[in-house]
Amino acid sequence: MTLLLENVTKRFGEHTAVNNLSLEIPEREMFGFLGGNGAGKTTTFRMILGLLDKSAGEISWNGEQINYEKSNIIGYLPEERGLYPKLKVKEQIIYLGRLRGMKKQEIVSELEKWLERFKVPEYMDKKVEELSKGNQQKIQFISAVIHKPKLLILDEPFSGLDPVNVEMLKEAVLDVKESGTSIVFSSHQMDHVEEMCEHLCILQKGKPVVQGALRKIKRSFGKKNLVVHADESLEFLKEFPGVVNYKKVMDGCKLQIEEEAVSQEILQALQGKGFIRKFELEEPSLNDIFIEKVGASYE
Repeated sequence: MTLLLENVTKRFGEHTAVNNLSLEIPEREMFGFLGGNGAGKTTTFRMILGLLDKSAGEISWNGEQINYEKSNIIGYLPEERGLYPKLKVKEQIIYLGRLRGMKKQEIVSELEKWLERFKVPEYMDKKVEELSKGNQQKIQFISAVIHKPKLLILDEPFSGLDPVNVEMLKEAVLDVKESGTSIVFSSHQMDHVEEMCEHLCILQKGKPVVQGALRKIKRSFGKKNLVVHADESLEFLKEFPGVVNYKKVMDGCKLQIEEEAVSQEILQALQGKGFIRKFELEEPSLNDIFIEKVGASYE
């Protein structure tokens, strides 16, 4: 069951929010969707869900159009939270589960499991407005997955969460994927996408500037990072042939180099220049690639 976007465009008057976007999101996989504010991510999500009409192009799930009849196989966690503050958690989730065709008993049983997992079983009869932002986020997540969707769309799922809750939610997302759900996921945290996604797309002004398998994207980027920690000054490496970027860090420097071979030349140049405590060649980070392609840091 593949999610397919073919030449999808969305215009608002003169403004083109999404421009001729084509994507294939494989089954049972987590797909990362990146881009700065206004890049077109949320607009794309809303078109996939049928909340916004496309100006052009096709969107299909397993070869069929997505419409209201398919809402029972789709889960959505929007960036703007959408829970009813005055309702109790149990009432809220029962209502949303019933909309997706679940029976009350089944909903309560699933909800109990999730609250137990998130270490908040006592929230069953609490009003949403009584919960912290982070705990409201857990309830919002439960509402998106309670019906075991085949396709799950997560728009900034970790925003506003402390590190402990981020890890808890991350594990839950990975478990949902393992159970067979296809997940499309946007995040401001590059490291989350790097850690969790096999394929990704970086959007800029509604157009994909990078897309494909993360491993291939990194390999084709060419440049590498080199971390050197030493007792002596490493300033001379700023002007070293093949060094694209020099960043001073505690105890040394972090370099971006044109290719792997440059690291060997640097290693030779460091001979006799004091004690080298660390010399480590790293793959480029997703943030490096984003800055190069989009011309700005994501944050």
